[in-house]
Amino acid sequence: MKNLKFLLVILMLIVFSSITLAQNKWSAEFRPGVDFPTEDFGDSNIKTGFGFEVTFAYRFMEHLSGYAGWGYNTFTIEDTDFDFDETGYTFGLQFIHPIGSSENLSYLLRAGAIYNHLELEDNDGDLIDDSGHGFGWQVGAGIEYNLGNNWSLRPTIRYRSLSRDLEVEDTPLNVDLNYISFGLGISKTL
Repeated sequence: MKNLKFLLVILMLIVFSSITLAQNKWSAEFRPGVDFPTEDFGDSNIKTGFGFEVTFAYRFMEHLSGYAGWGYNTFTIEDTDFDFDETGYTFGLQFIHPIGSSENLSYLLRAGAIYNHLELEDNDGDLIDDSGHGFGWQVGAGIEYNLGNNWSLRPTIRYRSLSRDLEVEDTPLNVDLNYISFGLGISKTL
């Protein structure tokens, strides 16, 4: 965990020190979204969740970038006194290419990994169990609409998958959190 935090600090230092040297190669995105689970939590349904993600990307080829960031999503478990939060890190590759000869509209494809954990909480917000961080994966697609002045909107759909172990009332559970997320990101190219 310490190594991951150290790596993220180094990445952030590189980002901020390189912005002046690599104009229009860096971008930052804030993406709120609505999450639709595709599996249940034991015998209970997981209700629609919501969350957000903040990512930074570096374009190292004309249409290909590497990205890294942090996200938070929360879900309520139907007919129980529990809900859970998924938080952690995201990283991978994104491909953005203009549609036809348009300068304002592009399609976006993303694939990568997540390094997240689940926190199970009761209705009072007290922590019941923490799964610890583990790897999962995600894929996504969308469009990028250029608003001008290096700002753009990015409506996207993505699929995320994470398996972690939790313990509820001394009962171990393997939780497969798989969901489809619809989001609207706003991005600034630096």
